[in-house]
Amino acid sequence: MSKLTTEDYVQGVLAGNRMLLARAITLIESNAPHHFEQAQELLAQLLPHTGQSIRVGITGVPGAGKSTLIETLGLKLVQAGHKVAVLAVDPTSSISKGSILGDKTRMEMLTREERAFVRPSPTGGMLGGVARKTRESILVCEAAGYDVILVETVGTGQSEITVRSMVDFFLLLLVPGAGDELQGIKKGVVEIADAILINKADGENKVRAEAARAEYNRALHYLTPTSENWRPRAYTTSALEDEGIGKLWQLIESFREKMLASGGWQARREEQRQAWLHTIIAEQLQQDFYAQLAVHDALPGLETAVRQGTLPPTAAARQLLQIYQNERRS
Repeated sequence: MSKLTTEDYVQGVLAGNRMLLARAITLIESNAPHHFEQAQELLAQLLPHTGQSIRVGITGVPGAGKSTLIETLGLKLVQAGHKVAVLAVDPTSSISKGSILGDKTRMEMLTREERAFVRPSPTGGMLGGVARKTRESILVCEAAGYDVILVETVGTGQSEITVRSMVDFFLLLLVPGAGDELQGIKKGVVEIADAILINKADGENKVRAEAARAEYNRALHYLTPTSENWRPRAYTTSALEDEGIGKLWQLIESFREKMLASGGWQARREEQRQAWLHTIIAEQLQQDFYAQLAVHDALPGLETAVRQGTLPPTAAARQLLQIYQNERRS
């Protein structure tokens, strides 16, 4: 494959060329130092063409129907004239060596649409690294003219918090007939959602779905909303039967209108950029820490002591940080 100049990437992305868009994201995902420099140069040139999309985060445990929902919503949006990009954040991929969207047949119809772009998450690495690359991929997709960015996460806990920090609207997808403890959904995830969607509300599940909707609405009433002038609510849908998907998009558009009117939209975008800054700092510091030879040499022994219970983790961490600081001073 021929090496592309930064200008090749810029022109290709701005022209909406999906092949060059995919190659630009591959460049961004690369951990090679020379690729990093070119990727940052590319992002700097594309930055003036970004920021015009709606960024929607979608989370929920496996089996909640995220892929079906995303595909059904994506097809509706494409048919309405939108350009839709689907990205994934999958911190588990370093264990499974795969990604949640690795099998694109899960969204086969959407993948075939010219006005859609479906991209698996980068495999391997820390959540921080995956998150940085996803944020940068969002910008590249926006520069390519995608006005709706759907970010899917399969992880639990920290990955939801991370995705929340990079999107405008955060959707929590649940299924009827299972309590929080069975769905692996913690209260903290409910607290950061802008809406809860009870999916698979079809057939015998309809009654259970309505009961779950009412239960979550009661719970949401007592939680502090994450956005001013917006009260999160629970809704029912059936992605399989295409029930409630149109209303979901109306809800997201209503959210954007209210946030734009109140100034909350701009504030959230500013918070996204600030969170991104601190994520990059933390990632770079961590890489620098483990790259120090003295830290590398001391780490195995201290890890063994911690594992055996002969040294508290706090004391081990303090020793390693002292070694790191001494190394940096020398």
